[in-house]
Amino acid sequence: MLDNMGSLKQYYGLCKMANEAVLVLEAYKALRDRAPYPLSSMLAHLSGTFSFLVFDTTTSTLLVASDPDGKVPLFWGITADGWVAFSDDLGLLKASCGKSLAPFPPGCYYSNILGGLKSYENPKNKITAIPANEEEICGATFKVEGPVVAASQ
Repeated sequence: MLDNMGSLKQYYGLCKMANEAVLVLEAYKALRDRAPYPLSSMLAHLSGTFSFLVFDTTTSTLLVASDPDGKVPLFWGITADGWVAFSDDLGLLKASCGKSLAPFPPGCYYSNILGGLKSYENPKNKITAIPANEEEICGATFKVEGPVVAASQ
């Protein structure tokens, strides 16, 4: 659910009936096809609660993102055969990823083309994996290092 749907629809030239999924796809396509700005800039314009996955069949690009507060659950892990898997269902991933799963970090995005996991709120800051205790289900949590910089709206 995006809080700024009205202004984003206007910015991307979408009709009033467009929903959040259509908006994210159109924003991604505008970035891919026309925009000379970084992915973090497009994601920083999204205000609200969200997590999504976009797979672009034309470029074989995967984009996964979560809102800054992590209000929409999203998990990721590595399957036994080495694939990265994403889901909002922890049980599903637990069955296929075992202990190599973790909550997807809030305010971050993953792109197989653009260098893996990055913070869109603080794109220049390094992200560090912190291994979880052995008793915990998830293999790691992630921390964005460096000074916090507010995303422009």
